[in-house]
Amino acid sequence: MKVSIITATFNSALTIKSCLDSVLNQNYKNVEHLIIDGKSNDKTLQIFNELNDNYKKIKVISEKDKGLYYALNKGIKLAEGDVIGFVHSDDFLKYNTILTEIIKKIKFENLDGVYGDLIYINKKNIKKVIRYWKCSEFKKSLLKQGWMPPHPTLFLKKEVYDKHGFFDTSLSISADYDFILRVFNDPKLRFGYLPKVITAMRLGGKSNRSLKNIFRKSKEDYTAIKKNKIGNFITLIKKNLSKFKQFI
Repeated sequence: MKVSIITATFNSALTIKSCLDSVLNQNYKNVEHLIIDGKSNDKTLQIFNELNDNYKKIKVISEKDKGLYYALNKGIKLAEGDVIGFVHSDDFLKYNTILTEIIKKIKFENLDGVYGDLIYINKKNIKKVIRYWKCSEFKKSLLKQGWMPPHPTLFLKKEVYDKHGFFDTSLSISADYDFILRVFNDPKLRFGYLPKVITAMRLGGKSNRSLKNIFRKSKEDYTAIKKNKIGNFITLIKKNLSKFKQFI
């Protein structure tokens, strides 16, 4: 099975190298890495141009876009892999065996998707873990409890996107949650939990960058809950409260 990794970048020069290395160093080699760049004006594109021949498999598309979810949708449309996953420019895959483990689980258990755990790390000291998002096996009833898998750890067969479409770009922060509710609410799809850290994420993402964005995310989360007919305001409260146990 071929894996497509999609990375959206914009002025990502400070962190992109660790992202690239974590994909390049995977022992699973049937991988394409699509970089969807929003016309960076720092040294991001220069970094791509200066990389050695080991990185020639990376495909870079650099043009102005309308933000993260537009870029991810573009990547999905261009992806040639049987399985699609995302490694954001501030993130990296935690282990160099992780794609092998994901594909093995998808194949042997006949799954449509696999997800795992996520750690949030200090932006300057990547060895310092701030939050640990330990997930669990999926049951549909959990969706009403505000449960979701960490989106950066979610790897889905391309057929899932063919069936359910792309990210709703009218949501600027919660389009991933909306998409997860849409997909995990499908009774015909099967998902598996890999109980280990798949992705490390530097703190400081869009959703938690400011108090204003935190309120905006809650509003968009509630829109997604109602849109997908999953629950109510209690679902949103439980979703937000569940984050407290992630701090270590």
